[in-house]
Amino acid sequence: MAWSATQYSLFEDERTRAVRDLLAAVPPRPVRHATDLGCGPGNSTEVLLQRCPDAQVTALDSDKDMIDKARERKRLHIPRVRCEIADISDWSAPEPQDLILANASLQWVPDHGSLYPHLVRQLSEGGSLAVQTPDNLDEPAHRQLRKIASEGPWAEKFADFQLPPRHNAAFYYDLLSPLCARVDVWRTTYHHPLTGGAEAVVEWFKGSALRPYLAKLDEQEQASFLQMYLQAMQHDYPPATDGKVLLPFPRLFVVATR
Repeated sequence: MAWSATQYSLFEDERTRAVRDLLAAVPPRPVRHATDLGCGPGNSTEVLLQRCPDAQVTALDSDKDMIDKARERKRLHIPRVRCEIADISDWSAPEPQDLILANASLQWVPDHGSLYPHLVRQLSEGGSLAVQTPDNLDEPAHRQLRKIASEGPWAEKFADFQLPPRHNAAFYYDLLSPLCARVDVWRTTYHHPLTGGAEAVVEWFKGSALRPYLAKLDEQEQASFLQMYLQAMQHDYPPATDGKVLLPFPRLFVVATR
């Protein structure tokens, strides 16, 4: 599944707010080595650099377009930042990491029961794994995606379609607490006011959740799918009094300190 850094970045300010909140909860300590897993266009890496100004930072993403955009960011053009193409599922750190950041990336990677403990093992003593994942599969935007995919003329193409499973806070606490000195888990729902009505909601998800669905369709089917999705969003996300659409977006946060 290819990504579009330009599409993803249309709502960069809103998407970056969560990583700021995540890193603010990481226990303070000197950070020499840090990695941003699934760095996207580099917005999360910039926040990581602000949090750890003296660290050697590695920014990883499996998508070339995302890495190219990250490499174009002026604030990342310093010797202490390496931008590399890599797959999170088989990544291992070359040296113990004081901080591993994964902002809105691990939801695309399967088998969290093995992945999260593996990431903790890459930490130095006292190091932290800081993860934020969308927790919005029960929101109308996702329910409508599943409904349109399963009931539309393309339903056969989605017969075996499955996204990696997501888990609740208790799952991550039980998984990580035996391995860590401290595990902090919380859930926040952001309410993003978007200019442009329901069309803005569609544009938001074209940069993320819509991508695996559209990837299974031809060009004509994509246009029909998007039209049906827009009609659903117009019903489920009515405008506020100022004409903007308020998009509720729940996110799950985990800070596990070894």
